[in-house]
Amino acid sequence: MKKPACRCAFLALIVVCAALVVTGCHTVSTRLVPYVGAPKYPPSDPARVEILQKEPTRPHDKLGEVVASPEDGTPAQKIEDKLRREAAKLGADAAVLVHDKMQVVGTRVWGPYWAPEATAVSERVIVVVAIKYK
Repeated sequence: MKKPACRCAFLALIVVCAALVVTGCHTVSTRLVPYVGAPKYPPSDPARVEILQKEPTRPHDKLGEVVASPEDGTPAQKIEDKLRREAAKLGADAAVLVHDKMQVVGTRVWGPYWAPEATAVSERVIVVVAIKYK
């Protein structure tokens, strides 16, 4: 009687693993950099944080930066959601995009010590400034 239960659990594990492989796991690593001397606010609701392409004319305080490095193929919605969540931790009402480019983040070196080869390692880096309207 134990064999069918083990078989079902094993099959369920295979299905879960296959689903992960098919859908892929795109991650967005982030780093929060609060500005020194910036006003402190309680966290805001991430769903209400706007993503802006340019700085608004409305008066606001700059709270800090969110630096994100998404994996290739990460959907834009997932990136924006992560930026909103991180900016909300500073109490932001909006996040203003200031940088979205490929950037060299390191060098990969391989081969024998007498004839090494080097290649630049690049990744997408996105920087937004979290702001709070006055």
